[in-house]
Amino acid sequence: MSTQVESVRPDASIQEAAQKMRSLDVGALPVVDGRQLKGMVTDRDITIRATAEGRDPKTTAVQEVLSPDLVSVFDDQDLEDAAQIMQQKQIRRLPVLSRDQRLVGIVGLADVVAEAGKKDIVRTMQDVSKPS
Repeated sequence: MSTQVESVRPDASIQEAAQKMRSLDVGALPVVDGRQLKGMVTDRDITIRATAEGRDPKTTAVQEVLSPDLVSVFDDQDLEDAAQIMQQKQIRRLPVLSRDQRLVGIVGLADVVAEAGKKDIVRTMQDVSKPS
């Protein structure tokens, strides 16, 4: 799990979010309002929900395009639990919350791969990468 998590505010523009993604070399950012996780915004969200519709990146807020279904894991759950959720939901990044709902990290597919055995790696990558 990565504990050095960068985030973006819900009222930030998608241009600001995209610039942050570029500078951090990431494809997703948690959307945090104060200390509460509101969702995740991905480069795909920006492309599909804003760019493809001709929305202005300077005036369109992140909260207007973020992924609506927030999936997360708690910091006291096992990595195996996170891997299972990632497989079931076909997601590559999973926010990690404390029991009081504060964002404390992100677990990514690379984290699962680093900790899993080779058999689990192949299954996890196949399951996460299935077309929907």
